[in-house]
Amino acid sequence: MIAIQKLRRELDTAEAVVVGAGSGLSTAAGLTYSGERFQRYFRDFAEEYGIQDMYSGGFYPFPDQQEYWGWWSRNLYYNRYVDAPKPVYQNLLELVREKDYFVLTTNVDHQFQKAGFSKDRLFYTQGDYGLFQCSKPCRQETYDNEDAVKAMLDRQEGRKVPVELLPRCPNCGRPMVPNLRTDDSFVEDAGWHRAARRYADFLEAHETEHLLFWELGVGGNTPGIIKYPFWQMTARNPKAVYACVNLGEAVCPEEIRDQSLCIDGDIGAILEALIKLRKGAV
Repeated sequence: MIAIQKLRRELDTAEAVVVGAGSGLSTAAGLTYSGERFQRYFRDFAEEYGIQDMYSGGFYPFPDQQEYWGWWSRNLYYNRYVDAPKPVYQNLLELVREKDYFVLTTNVDHQFQKAGFSKDRLFYTQGDYGLFQCSKPCRQETYDNEDAVKAMLDRQEGRKVPVELLPRCPNCGRPMVPNLRTDDSFVEDAGWHRAARRYADFLEAHETEHLLFWELGVGGNTPGIIKYPFWQMTARNPKAVYACVNLGEAVCPEEIRDQSLCIDGDIGAILEALIKLRKGAV
């Protein structure tokens, strides 16, 4: 509780907050990729191919485009267009709403915007489940996919999507794929570059201030996007504080230990505790 109280004080006193969010934040919100939730939506794929979770299934070499989109239409729908079971993102917004904040995230499930975060304060570095792109990008463009995803979900049978619903690039006719950074064909469209510029401008505007780098649910999968830069920026700014909240992975380097708060625990419960502290209930 002492560490949570210290984090509450940092949230109150920081001149600006940079939230770095990884997959652990969505897991805390109930968007789990394995276990009961996976079996509920993908039992037929698990039984046919031995797939164990939604993440690994995204890399499975399905035999044809109909089955590929049978998998992906479900994955996109249930992880992008269905609300998270728990109000973790809404609670996070309540904690930073009155601060000058910016969010850097590797998550692709759009939960920040669904919870009410300003689009102008978000940088989704790894893509968006709500977008398609050309499989061999003929242009640096992306395309909203909600209607197409819902149609494929409604009409698929036996793990397959009807041929006439398979998404194709409107420019060159090639098959489309989700806009996800899996290789060097990832499309960084105009919106991606605007968000990157806003993030860089935010950091530059606050680089010498009392800045809170608040990392939530970031693991070791892509540490070079959030974790390592947060450590480096904290080390360069004696007024900065690095706070890591993660279940089982709350660590920091020795060089910034005096500027760090590491809280090992359930993110959802910790956010609720922070809200209660502000309201004087704890």
